[in-house]
Amino acid sequence: MPRVISPLILALVGTILFGDGAYIHAKAWLAQVLLERAFERSIATGQPVKPWSWADTWPVARIEVKRIGASAIVLEGTSGQALAFGPGHIHRTVDAGERGVVVYAAHRDTHFRFLRNVAIGDVIDVTRSDGHRFRYRADSSAIVRFDASGIDPETQGFELVLATCWPFDAIASGPERYLLHATLIDYRE
Repeated sequence: MPRVISPLILALVGTILFGDGAYIHAKAWLAQVLLERAFERSIATGQPVKPWSWADTWPVARIEVKRIGASAIVLEGTSGQALAFGPGHIHRTVDAGERGVVVYAAHRDTHFRFLRNVAIGDVIDVTRSDGHRFRYRADSSAIVRFDASGIDPETQGFELVLATCWPFDAIASGPERYLLHATLIDYRE
């Protein structure tokens, strides 16, 4: 009798674990669909649109690096909930296209995984939720401590910084951050 029960219990546990994993992936896929819809509705209406009613954030931009086929919807703020679903716009930094530096941050193993493939000289397109489009060129990268980014919020240029944890392959979080810096090269309505 125990020889029959053990395989049944293992099969049941395996089915539950598989279902749990499938649920997480389905939820992540659905969240991205809802974020895309909210972003498109924001552009169409000119108003912030939350992706779901209980969200504490909303889409503010889409970033794209077409050379490598990367795209992500940027959310307002960097709360834990926001960063679970996409890159976040760091509070007290300007909006894309404005004088100063706009900073977007995301996890290295999810939404900013593609940063490892961005090369100096690559074009980064940013479309704000009001429909304005800006083109930046990646011009440098740096690895810094989390508390010593060197980002100058008073800059007179038109700059973009994409920030994530470093190193890309690390399993645990550490004190270092990878910063990709870009400068505005074009603006389109």
